[in-house]
Amino acid sequence: MGFGNKELLILGLISILGKCLSDCDVGFLKKKKDCVDDDECQNSLESCGEHTDCFNTNGSFYCQCKRGFTNINKKVNFTLRDGGQCQDDNECITQTHNCSLVASCENLIGGFKCTCHSGYTKNSNETEECADIDECEEAEMNREDICGKEGICKNTPGSYWCRCPEGYTNYDNKTTPCSELKCDTFNAVSGPAQSLGGLANILSMMRNSCLALSNPSAAGEGKAHGEVLLENFFTATVAVLSPGHLKSGKHVSMLLDTMENSIMLIGPQLKDNLTKMDTTEIDAVIAVQKGKTRPTGPIHLTSENSILNTDWETATGPGTYPGFALAALLSYKNLNITVDGSFQELNESKKDGVDPSSIKVFSRVVTVVVSNPSTQHLSRFVNITLRHLEDTPLDTEEPSEVKYICAYWNERGVWSTDGCYQQSSNDSHTVCTCEHLSSFAVLMALYPMEHTFGLRLVSKIGLIVSVLCLILSILTFKFCRSIQGTRTTIHLHLCICLLVADVVFLVGISQTKPVAGCRFVAAMLHYFFLGVFTWMLLEGVQLYRMVVLVFNATIRPLYLFVAGYVTPLVIVIISAISRPQRYGTDQYCWLSTEDGFIWSFFGPVCFIIILNVYFFIITVWKLAQKFTSLNPDLSELHKIKAFTVTAVAQMCILGLMWVFGAFQFTNTTTVNIKIAYIFTILNSLQGALVFILHCLLSKQVREEYAHFLSCICTSQKKRYTDLSTTNASSSQSQASRSGDHTKESQI
Repeated sequence: MGFGNKELLILGLISILGKCLSDCDVGFLKKKKDCVDDDECQNSLESCGEHTDCFNTNGSFYCQCKRGFTNINKKVNFTLRDGGQCQDDNECITQTHNCSLVASCENLIGGFKCTCHSGYTKNSNETEECADIDECEEAEMNREDICGKEGICKNTPGSYWCRCPEGYTNYDNKTTPCSELKCDTFNAVSGPAQSLGGLANILSMMRNSCLALSNPSAAGEGKAHGEVLLENFFTATVAVLSPGHLKSGKHVSMLLDTMENSIMLIGPQLKDNLTKMDTTEIDAVIAVQKGKTRPTGPIHLTSENSILNTDWETATGPGTYPGFALAALLSYKNLNITVDGSFQELNESKKDGVDPSSIKVFSRVVTVVVSNPSTQHLSRFVNITLRHLEDTPLDTEEPSEVKYICAYWNERGVWSTDGCYQQSSNDSHTVCTCEHLSSFAVLMALYPMEHTFGLRLVSKIGLIVSVLCLILSILTFKFCRSIQGTRTTIHLHLCICLLVADVVFLVGISQTKPVAGCRFVAAMLHYFFLGVFTWMLLEGVQLYRMVVLVFNATIRPLYLFVAGYVTPLVIVIISAISRPQRYGTDQYCWLSTEDGFIWSFFGPVCFIIILNVYFFIITVWKLAQKFTSLNPDLSELHKIKAFTVTAVAQMCILGLMWVFGAFQFTNTTTVNIKIAYIFTILNSLQGALVFILHCLLSKQVREEYAHFLSCICTSQKKRYTDLSTTNASSSQSQASRSGDHTKESQI
């Protein structure tokens, strides 16, 4: 630590005082009778300060700056009395370092540090020399294909370069792995390409560019810079996209495939990380990332009519990283007019719940291109925001409800909705979430508003009535003592299954988002509606046993529970494991009609109805025989006859409902609207019909109800009588006390 002027003055006074006391010169100490040299570097309070070395002399001392430091007064020998201090030397500025030409110098306090440039490393002999790293040899030792499987690695000072064979390229980025070029995708020999004016020229231009890029011996001949090639490509595409040229879905598919393949070839050749180009027919945004490591982070590409939100992990894919990543968003300004009306796929699947004749393309068609070679099943969903068209006419005179559908152009040349879902919509935009990449658009569908509103209103009112009736039925079957038995147990659990199904139907049938929740609702409805029919089958079995087996006709509750709850569960588990994606549709949380999956419900239902019909025929036949016998037990037979009539009526109601239900959950066009109303009414009033058949029409239940109501009325009357008696007694007592009080007053 250095000293100030006050400290130096104090030290000088102490030294003079010491001299006077010791009778020795400055720099000497008196020992016994002799004066000996004072080693100021060890004994004196005076020091040389920081970053210095102290040297003792006879009667004095001096200081020197350590290596890497220089005295501020440029003195070699100095003391603190001279004001000497040492400051750090910046060897990197003064060029007094010994770093190699392929290393960078970093100044340190009292020294410096040499850091080798990329591609070099320090020698092992503890010098500052940097040696070249042989990346090719290291990659071979680590079994890495830094140049790709077909590329040849050549080491250079501080780096390396990949030499690609014919048919491969690294897009003039020497350290990029060699990627195979499939120039045959640009062949224009087929008839459709020749018939579509301008497309053959585009394919020929892109094929020549591809061959030049994949031929190392071309030495730059025929090669165009990425920006120039992109401009020439879009200029040639304008002629193809002009109105009237694309006359079929096949032409559209060929053009879209050519666009994707061309952008995949041009994109890695672009110099800038983000390139935008706007022509009279196409609005394009292309993002490219290059480097030895995979890029990470979000991707947000915006054009006038669309927005793409994804990430670089999705753009590159899980496979081998080729040294670059690409994401592009292309928006076609007039293509929507050409492909408007190509809705055969929507018409065949009938999964969108609308009349195909009312569907219109309601946004610009956009193409999303990424360098990921496998885009059919992405690990993460991609969000595409599409702006609605403002000049699309609404071809309807009736009040209609608008439905927006997210669709893509499939390989068959028509619009499809598989793997694309509407996340949200407003008056101007729709956000589509897709699990694959292709060309996309928003479709607008119209259907009469009053039909869907009426169906929802009837369904909700009827289901609420049904739920209330089912609750009354469950309480009746649980607590009515006179009707307890196997048949009542069956009715109880039939009502429980129907109650849960109605509640789930009421709350979740239209909640299609999120997809996992919708699939769960569909599975619940599948299970509990199957449970209703299974318990109905058990009722048929019980009636059969009551007629055929005179003694021991009851069924153990354990067998009932296994048959009534486990059997539907097994069917649902098998269905869910085989095709889980078929639970839930775009419109309803119910079973999809695709691939016949709906028969996982209708198949067991038809089987149960056929079995019940058989049991009921046998039951009626046996009843007729017993009625004609000599000594029939008429009371018992009449009871079984009533049971059979109600069971047959119940089966007819449920069976008839699902006959109409086979045409439901497909579409709500005018042709099927009457069927939809019939199904909705029957479905929503099941609980009320069960309550009427099994409770109100049962003499024993009515007697129980009458007894219960009479008990309530008697209890209320007794309570009122007791209250009146209590009030009268209280009044008399109060009057007596009042009279006594009056008499006392008079006395």
